[in-house]
Amino acid sequence: MESIISIRNVGKQFGAVRALDNVSFDVTLGELHAVMGENGAGKSTLMKILSGVISDFDGELLLRNRPVQFSSTRDAENAGVSIIHQELNLVEQLSVAANIFLGRESRSWLGILNQREMDDRAAALLAELDTNISPRAPVSTLRVGDQQLVEIAKALSLQSDILIMDEPTSALTESEVARLYRVIDKLRTRGVTILYISHKMNEVFQLADRITVLRDGKFVQTVNRADTTPRAIAHLMVGRDLVPRKKHSTERAAAVVLETRHLSLASPGHSRGWRLHDVNLKLHRGEILGIAGLMGAGRTELLECLFGASHLPPQGEILLEGSPRRFGHPSQAMQAGIAMVTEDRKRLGLFTHMTVRENITVCALSNVSSAGIIGPGRETAAAMSQIKSMSVKTASPEAMITTLSGGNQQKCIIGRWMLTNPKVLLLDDPTRGVDIGAKAELYLLMEQLAADGMAIIVTSSELPELLTVSDRILVLSEGVLTGEFSRSEATEQGIMEAATKAQA
Repeated sequence: MESIISIRNVGKQFGAVRALDNVSFDVTLGELHAVMGENGAGKSTLMKILSGVISDFDGELLLRNRPVQFSSTRDAENAGVSIIHQELNLVEQLSVAANIFLGRESRSWLGILNQREMDDRAAALLAELDTNISPRAPVSTLRVGDQQLVEIAKALSLQSDILIMDEPTSALTESEVARLYRVIDKLRTRGVTILYISHKMNEVFQLADRITVLRDGKFVQTVNRADTTPRAIAHLMVGRDLVPRKKHSTERAAAVVLETRHLSLASPGHSRGWRLHDVNLKLHRGEILGIAGLMGAGRTELLECLFGASHLPPQGEILLEGSPRRFGHPSQAMQAGIAMVTEDRKRLGLFTHMTVRENITVCALSNVSSAGIIGPGRETAAAMSQIKSMSVKTASPEAMITTLSGGNQQKCIIGRWMLTNPKVLLLDDPTRGVDIGAKAELYLLMEQLAADGMAIIVTSSELPELLTVSDRILVLSEGVLTGEFSRSEATEQGIMEAATKAQA
């Protein structure tokens, strides 16, 4: 078949790190070509080269059999190549429509902004994604999943014939994923070639024609999807077989560390008037408690209430080790022994202008300072202790946090909280955008922390993940607790039935 993209001996160096090393493969016209690999394998770096984000690289890139080297994303877009980034690249202060057409605004012949035309075009694109997001809504008011849909609409607006999708479903619900699949079918009918990066095997094996695997920045193999299996691809990605770990067993007799009684969170602008309603839960020492629910069910809001980060103060009671507590700010929750890893790593978890060291120690500076002065040696030692215990892959603690892969960034955030010695760890969809190998490492880390007595609450948009890591699973539907399952009782069907239970 005819090649539309030819990648020839492409390499890229970032300081001491070789992100890509002599990578070569072809993408044929009209195919959906999946690119897989662990975090740090070089997938996103390669996609940034193809889309003009990175213009300085070794090797050669051919588009329709002609050598190209894009100096910017605009160059790539003019050549028919656009990208949906894994990390959201939206201007939160602007509206949805303004973000979709940023730099390509509709104007009258007098140069006056034509807002109505942009709103209408944005509404049509969003309708294609079967979403009711308002074109005039400020992006800052949208949850992560809706922001992801805006990114997708932005890419679709370019009408490119080569579309790069870098983890497009990482923050989408199952229904939103189904909508995206329908859009992909339409694009392929039009003859659009799609390069698709995903850590989700079920997606790749449902959508892809061929799969290319990268490992440690190098090309491993390209295979036809019909000729391989998820297990075989996982082996190619990590260079070894992943052996499922036996989950530890916790005793329900363990002490209750955290408890909520009739916890509710008002939402004046919401149709039901609440985000959470009458939630009662108990979290035991050494337990991993999973929270399941569809997007909008209140999973994130529950964790924000427990961490003192909700927009409004919650009603009801929160008890920590039997004592009623009311946190007006996350700093109060942190001092009480509660830590939270947020869902939106880039916007709420990372200090992107800081180094790995600074990101890890930022919440524990009092431990590495005297009389308000930070001891550089103590701070570096603290950071290195977490880099080692979390197995963070970084060239140096002085490397910028943005040079790390998504999985390694997440490990740094968890390491940051470990320096505060928490009693309770709140993990909000912690493996979003993390590859299969890094997921296994995070699961093991959670198991080790629980075995050491830490109490953990974890949410996830992937039910198999919750079934893998949780001792118990609570289910939320429209802000109401609708189900509780022990590890032995929990099934995907049972959880989904509880998650879709309508509220009166």
